[in-house]
Amino acid sequence: MTKLSKYEKETSINWNEAENLASLRFNASLKRRLADFSRKYPLLCRLERSTPEGSVTYVLDKSRLSIRLIPPYSEERKAAASAYAREHGFQVLTPEQKTA
Repeated sequence: MTKLSKYEKETSINWNEAENLASLRFNASLKRRLADFSRKYPLLCRLERSTPEGSVTYVLDKSRLSIRLIPPYSEERKAAASAYAREHGFQVLTPEQKTA
C-alpha cells in the first residue's frame, strides 16, 4: 500500500436523473462527516466500499446532497471581517504567514 499524493486524492460524485441515489467517492476529510451521517441516518446513507489506500464510497439519498456555491467576498466585507477579528483578539494572517 502506497500513500497517495494530494493530487491523487480526488472526489467523485455519480448522480444520474433516473435513480434516487447518488454515489460519492472520497479520499479526503469529508470521509468523517459521511461516516457520522451514515451512522446517524443508516436508511439514507451507507458505506458501500473502502480501499486500503483510504478511499471510501458512500451511497446516499440524492435529496440529502447539496452543492453550495459561495461568491467571493467584497473588499468591504473583507475589511469588516478583519476589523471584527482585530477587535475580538483574533490574529489576522497574511497569505505569506499561511504558507510558512
